[in-house]
Amino acid sequence: MTQPSPHRLPTTVTPSHYDLELAPDLDAATFTGNEVVDVTVHEATDVVVLHALDLDIAEAWFEQGGRRLTATATLDHEAETATLTLDGTLDPGAATFHARFHGVLNDLLVGFYRSTFTAEDGSVRTIACTQFESTHARRAFPCWDEPAHKASFAISLDVPADLLAVSNAAEVAREPLADGRVRVRFAPTMVMSTYLVAFVVGPLEATEPVDVGGVPLRVIVPEGKLDLTAFALEVGAFSLRFLADWYAIAYPGDKLDLVAVPDFSFGAMENLGCVTFRETLLLVDEAHATQAELQNIADVVAHEIAHMWFGDLVTMGWWNGIWLNEAFATFMEMLTTDAFRPEWQRWTAFGLARSAAFDTDSLSTTRPIEYEVVTAADAEGMFDVLTYEKGASVVRMLQQYLGEDRFQAGIRLYLARHAHGNTETTDLWDAIEEATGEPVRQIMDSWIFRPGHPVVSVTAADGVVALRQDRFSFAPDPAAGVERPVDEPRSVPVVLRLGRPDGAEVHRVLLDGPEATLPVDAAPAWIVGNHEGNGFYRVTLGDEELAAVGGRALAELSPLERYGLVEDEWAQVLAGGSSVGRVLGLLRNLAAETDLSVWQRIIGVLGALDRVVAPDQRDDLATWIRALLGPALRTLGPTPAPGEAERTTALRAALTEALARLGHDREQLDLAAAHFTELGAHPHAVDADLADAVVRVVAASATDDTWEELRRRGAAARTPQDRLRHQGALADTDQVHLVERFCALVLTDEVRTQDGLFLLRRALGNRHAVGEVWRFVTDNWDQLGTRFPSASLPRLLEGIRSVTQRELASSVAAFLADHPVPQGATVVRQHQERMWVSVALAERVPPELARALA
Repeated sequence: MTQPSPHRLPTTVTPSHYDLELAPDLDAATFTGNEVVDVTVHEATDVVVLHALDLDIAEAWFEQGGRRLTATATLDHEAETATLTLDGTLDPGAATFHARFHGVLNDLLVGFYRSTFTAEDGSVRTIACTQFESTHARRAFPCWDEPAHKASFAISLDVPADLLAVSNAAEVAREPLADGRVRVRFAPTMVMSTYLVAFVVGPLEATEPVDVGGVPLRVIVPEGKLDLTAFALEVGAFSLRFLADWYAIAYPGDKLDLVAVPDFSFGAMENLGCVTFRETLLLVDEAHATQAELQNIADVVAHEIAHMWFGDLVTMGWWNGIWLNEAFATFMEMLTTDAFRPEWQRWTAFGLARSAAFDTDSLSTTRPIEYEVVTAADAEGMFDVLTYEKGASVVRMLQQYLGEDRFQAGIRLYLARHAHGNTETTDLWDAIEEATGEPVRQIMDSWIFRPGHPVVSVTAADGVVALRQDRFSFAPDPAAGVERPVDEPRSVPVVLRLGRPDGAEVHRVLLDGPEATLPVDAAPAWIVGNHEGNGFYRVTLGDEELAAVGGRALAELSPLERYGLVEDEWAQVLAGGSSVGRVLGLLRNLAAETDLSVWQRIIGVLGALDRVVAPDQRDDLATWIRALLGPALRTLGPTPAPGEAERTTALRAALTEALARLGHDREQLDLAAAHFTELGAHPHAVDADLADAVVRVVAASATDDTWEELRRRGAAARTPQDRLRHQGALADTDQVHLVERFCALVLTDEVRTQDGLFLLRRALGNRHAVGEVWRFVTDNWDQLGTRFPSASLPRLLEGIRSVTQRELASSVAAFLADHPVPQGATVVRQHQERMWVSVALAERVPPELARALA
């Protein structure tokens, strides 16, 4: 067989089962390993290539038909492979591969790595854990580290007797070793890809297992944190039951552990049966957490459990298909969380995440959801907002267009047909098409393999509703070096709702050309161009249509539809196709709004205006903001009412923060200062959502003493959420010297490696100190690249998107031209283009804003 690509393994020899023994030494930060791999030889060969990186292979050989064929291993660090040259020839058929090897428990948060935490007695304790996606199993053991090379795994770990060891499958044996350690053996797994293998060893504690339909579920935590596990257990049990029922397939593992890891580069990882999380997304004090913090945990737990079927049981054949794994798991997390806590209105809240996807997808440098992946660096670049949020939005659009039951039937057919196998994206569309009879592949190919999204213009006249689609994009700045994209029409499943005197009519139109018309008996009183906000397209309305739906008919709209009005109107400002005055008029009409998500989008628009307003107009903007937000907050009252909905409590906090920070409301600033003092003595003096807002309000104008108090509270925090709340707020102060002090902290052990670049990104968003923060980034670029996971650098650079000064933007662009980031190069180009959109907005809008405020 031939090698299809220099970045893909030959398929001459393929694995089917690994017996893997590993012995980590946590004190020395090393490990040793032995493996025996059942393989199939597809054609005679005396050379075998597999993956290995940062491993010393002490001995390797094959056994076949009573023969032992000794292998000489040649490692290629750049290709991340080991070439095994044999002293004989393997014949077609079955064989076994044997290897003894050793490696280092690294500090890179990938492969087999170290994580540390401070115990309650002040001692520093060490955990050894894994993160193998996308291509890091090769750092822990020689393997065929590509998703198509599925195999089963029987894992054994030699560990000190006082440590807990977990892996993908249930523990089946434990035997003492002569040196005092124990060998913990785990049951064989189902066949799965190497990136899903996991093992964690350390001073850990486990909850008592909860039986979920015959599957034992536990939460595993660093010692001393069992009291923070109840919510995760509740969410985990609900998700496991809900998803097994929704998929109509039993959970494919023999147990499920949810493992909190102190240092973790991603949010979580869907290792079969051994899902790993960063602590803030698993451990929580439910009684004293914000609604958003609880929702985040529910989302992530549901997302990872959804992967047990969609990703683990059925896996993409190559990394170009990772979008489908992640997009579908994101869709399922929304579905699951919405069922878990309907009062959270999860699909409405998803509007915020969808806005982030729209924002990137409105750039010339956006990409198709699925594109060719050649190298490991290409695979790392797939984990972005287009894969997760745009992908999930497109899946949601398809579900709503087809109908929920028919869509579910197609998913069930797909999973049952391809269980334990590998697939391409088209396999999913074909299954849904078979189940529904709809042209699913035709519709979805235009969304998956082409970048961007359309804006649908909607007008009504002369007995028809006229639709037109165009490629939507922000107005490019010449300095960005890009042109406005144009595109061929795609298949847009438009769903309209037309207002009538006796109710509303819903119409479905597959807009597969530039234009279409919908005959109507009489002109509608109002038009919603994206019914329930389910379509991944923007809508632009004529002045009369906007006046109707954004004025007289607002009460007829759902929260997500009102959210969409604000989102689309502001996007048109960024595109150069609408006015700030038109946007402010819509916001005034929404003054009586009661939904949290709609207000969050309104506040987002006001925050964007606050960044670009001329200094001599800032007080006028603040006055306008107080006039808009003040009555809404007064309507809610100062404190939660008994039995108040969680989203209402969160809305009060959001309005309080916006009035203080954007409206410069003296009353709210004074109340925040008083609450901050009160919280120092009584940490639960106010509700968690308000406490969260208070920290940010106080931090924004922090003095040296207040800043140090925030730092102290972060260090003393009992929960991971409280630690990040205070630590992140240190980046928000308007005192430049304190922001510079914060930047220096990022390079110390006071800030966890997993958090450092995210916190520095937040500092880049501080308009008072962005220049100083950028200088810190450039001065310490090499250290940032070695201290933190390389895949996180694009996330740091997301902070440049809000830069509004042309001179600074030019400096940023010049530096990044000289210092390319191979992991996520496309994402970095998108950040730069979005930065130039912000610069252009800051130069174009202030005069217009001044006129609108007057």
